Amino acid sequence: MDTKKIRNFCIIAHIDHGKSTLADRFIEKASLVDSRNSMNQILDSMDIERERGITIKSQAVTLKYTAKDGQEYVLNLVDTPGHVDFSYEVSRAISSCEGALLLIDATQGVEAQTLANMYMAIDHNLEIIPVINKIDLPSADIEGVKYQIDHDLGLDSDMSVLVSAKTGQGVDELFEAIINYIPSPAPAKDDKLRALIFDSHYDPYRGVIVNIRVFSGQIKAGQDIKFMISGGTYRVEETGLFKIKLEKNDGLYEGDVGYINAGIKNISDVRIGDTITLAEDPAPDALEGFKEVKPVVFSSIYPVDSNDYEELLYAIEKLKLNDASLVFEPESSLALGFGFRCGFLGLLHLEIVQERLYREFDMDVV
Repeated sequence: MDTKKIRNFCIIAHIDHGKSTLADRFIEKASLVDSRNSMNQILDSMDIERERGITIKSQAVTLKYTAKDGQEYVLNLVDTPGHVDFSYEVSRAISSCEGALLLIDATQGVEAQTLANMYMAIDHNLEIIPVINKIDLPSADIEGVKYQIDHDLGLDSDMSVLVSAKTGQGVDELFEAIINYIPSPAPAKDDKLRALIFDSHYDPYRGVIVNIRVFSGQIKAGQDIKFMISGGTYRVEETGLFKIKLEKNDGLYEGDVGYINAGIKNISDVRIGDTITLAEDPAPDALEGFKEVKPVVFSSIYPVDSNDYEELLYAIEKLKLNDASLVFEPESSLALGFGFRCGFLGLLHLEIVQERLYREFDMDVV
């Protein structure tokens, strides 16, 4: 597809300002799910996200949209977490986009993570569209929020779009704003394959599924690829797009956001922020990756049964594929045996990792 018809954008905001609800409205408007299968928090795929009402993992989805001018566009949306403990997820999502919707609650106004996420987007030279949400509530102070957008954020409040993610009001206008204000992917300097790994997860049947944004060149099944940092080489078995579920296609091209399956069983070969290129015709330079994450909370994790050490190592390695901000190294204790010293971005992050180890890998830890 012509890159001028592609828009890559993310939704950033403070926690509980309505990111996941707005993503639901986008998905419904693009008819990716019918009313029978529709539910709240469509992109929040983990049970723990639904139970707590928070987004933990950034999730991507490809939407097709026909604008008022009759042209069809491809919109790659990345929904991100709002809690500060998952800010690394936000930084990775931002690096694969050209624009961001900065969502602000009309009843609460600009808050801490609103500012932090906006500065992150500015650092990556993203085009920012302010979006005022929850305008249907009686306590909504739209003029007050516009004043904050002008004076606290330094953005143009005239550009802001008024929406109600709950009722769908203003979502059509927001689609048009995305088409008009967010730039299409910049032209590549050459046709060598450069694809940024911004996420991955482990499939027990197919190995590691790698989420990528293609910045130049193209990638298809049957090609031999190389990871520029880890040095691993693999043959691509499948490429595809995110359409709620993974949808296979004939290849990913410049500007696309999608996934590849290359039968990767060696988990350590896949590193978030690495650049994928062709093995036989490699790019001369890698893409800029992500800043090294700095944990602020440390905790030692040990298996309840010391014989489960290898299983715990395997579980943590698979979890790190899906949560690149988790840092761990082996350690031992006279009382508890072998375990791991882990670094987290906050207490909630620690709590979520412990819960995921139990739910996804059936690992009881101390």
